[in-house]
Amino acid sequence: MMDKIKTSLNDSMKKAVDSLKHQLTKVRTGRASAHILDGVQVEYYGSMSPLSQLGQVSTPEARLLQIQPFDKTMIPAIEKALFAANLGVTPTSDGNLVRLNFPALTEDKRKDIAKEIKKIGEDTKVVIRNLRRDQNDAVKKSEKDKVISEDESKKIQTEIQTITDKYTKEVDTVVTNKEKEVLSI
Repeated sequence: MMDKIKTSLNDSMKKAVDSLKHQLTKVRTGRASAHILDGVQVEYYGSMSPLSQLGQVSTPEARLLQIQPFDKTMIPAIEKALFAANLGVTPTSDGNLVRLNFPALTEDKRKDIAKEIKKIGEDTKVVIRNLRRDQNDAVKKSEKDKVISEDESKKIQTEIQTITDKYTKEVDTVVTNKEKEVLSI
């Protein structure tokens, strides 16, 4: 039972941390990143398609994203989708490419982004604590049903807390590193 709980808890908490890392790739830092466009959907012949499937996204410069559509007739639709995505930048087009020029972040904007990062990190910690609570409840129920002894229950709960602490520290590390990246000029 102990191994099953540890495996399940590790898998669930790892997924929570991976989700945090994925969310943080979408947070704007001082550099342009193609991940910022991951959620952008473009209307393509009546259906919504991810922008990444309609063109090649590249970063020729640190603060410039360039989208080269496979079908040049899609440029107005891509621009419309980028406006609707509310990325904080205005797309420009020359008939062949769509460019997104990201201005340098002000100090206030960097601090706001750092607060947003902390909030995302705290949300992930809440998920981890909820996973811990669910596993502890399952262990206590097993103890109550006389499936495991009280000593074994305490031992398993201690192990669950150790795993929780490990992933909480990992969340703190990821958040701290991202904050440093945002706050550095």
